[in-house]
Amino acid sequence: MHRYSAQCLLRRGIRSRTQREPCYRKILPAATRWHYTAQESLKCAWQLHNDHLEFRYADTLMRFDYVWLRDHCRSASCYNTKTNQRSLDTASVDLNIKPKTVRVDETTLFLTWPDGHVTRYGLAWLMKNSYEGQKQQIMHPRVLWNADIYQQAHVPSVDCQSFLETNDGLKEFLQNFLLYGIAFVENVPPTKEDTEILAERISLIRETIYGRMWYFTSDFSRGDTAYTKLALDRHTDTTYFQEPCGIQVLHCLKHEGTGGRTLLVDGFYAAEQVLRQAPEDFKLLCKVPLKHEYIENVGGCHNHMIGIGPVLNIYPWNNELYLIRYNNYDRAVINTVPYDVVHSWYAAHRTLTTELRRPANELWVKLKPGKALFVDNWRVLHGRESFTGYRQLCGCYLTRDDVLNTARFLGLQA
Repeated sequence: MHRYSAQCLLRRGIRSRTQREPCYRKILPAATRWHYTAQESLKCAWQLHNDHLEFRYADTLMRFDYVWLRDHCRSASCYNTKTNQRSLDTASVDLNIKPKTVRVDETTLFLTWPDGHVTRYGLAWLMKNSYEGQKQQIMHPRVLWNADIYQQAHVPSVDCQSFLETNDGLKEFLQNFLLYGIAFVENVPPTKEDTEILAERISLIRETIYGRMWYFTSDFSRGDTAYTKLALDRHTDTTYFQEPCGIQVLHCLKHEGTGGRTLLVDGFYAAEQVLRQAPEDFKLLCKVPLKHEYIENVGGCHNHMIGIGPVLNIYPWNNELYLIRYNNYDRAVINTVPYDVVHSWYAAHRTLTTELRRPANELWVKLKPGKALFVDNWRVLHGRESFTGYRQLCGCYLTRDDVLNTARFLGLQA
């Protein structure tokens, strides 16, 4: 299995920590001196500079701006532990502030400020919340997959009753979803109403221009290729929203015909292959903003939506990928890229497309009545083969924040 991590993304083109961080003895002038928590202790050491505190703990060198250290004080007058909100007015902190005294014991950093206020930080808290510490952490643990990896993992579906009535069933479902970006619920009554109950178990339903819960047939009732019997290439939905919908729920209620299998591709797995093989293409896909557009004038539906963003979106502090915006149907005129960049962008887009279309990366699933599919629309691309006969699906979009909120409530990292 492949585990997606910041380390995976940083492996190419970036030096190792030993290369990146100089020897402690070399970073300071010869006359400067480290302060240790105990005689000859190398576990914790610190030093004051003009504008920051340099701190070494658990083999990690960290640097803290003095304003940051005052702003994040967790004392009763600065932070409300009942609401978990800051009480301190950040704008009132002197931008030239510097601690009057510093003391460190085996577990805690004590800072006394010029006005006599004392700030205490647990060393483990500082390690976790420092910039250097965050660079080493994974925001969202994942298992990257192609078809073979996913099938060999034998990821179980969760029974509808267990999903709805037990926290264990819900937690198992969410764990699968967070790791793989897709998850299934079995034995769902094949109605729109029961699918809605299923969706509301983990999130608020996100109402969009398509409504709250929607029926999905090939009657071309909306100005979208999805409302036909044609094949759909892999894509993510609502790229033309400024914030694409986070999760899509699909439930096939009826199909009297042939074909219509659903295609699923792990976009993050494909992106990792691009990073390893063509890191400059990866960087370009993270950098160049594009417009996606949806124009609809069908019946009573009149919409013109525009969303702007790069194909790949990463957290800047650790380069962890969190969103892929890929839809060749809805990509608008490229007028946000200068002429001397656009050709390189096309080449980078081709590199990613080649990975996304690699047959080994394609997971094909036949959706049947009673089997509901949840798709992470920020990660997994979906498509469809052409079909014959009458095919009816229902589904909805979910707010990503609420799904992650439910997962965290159950003790999962999300």
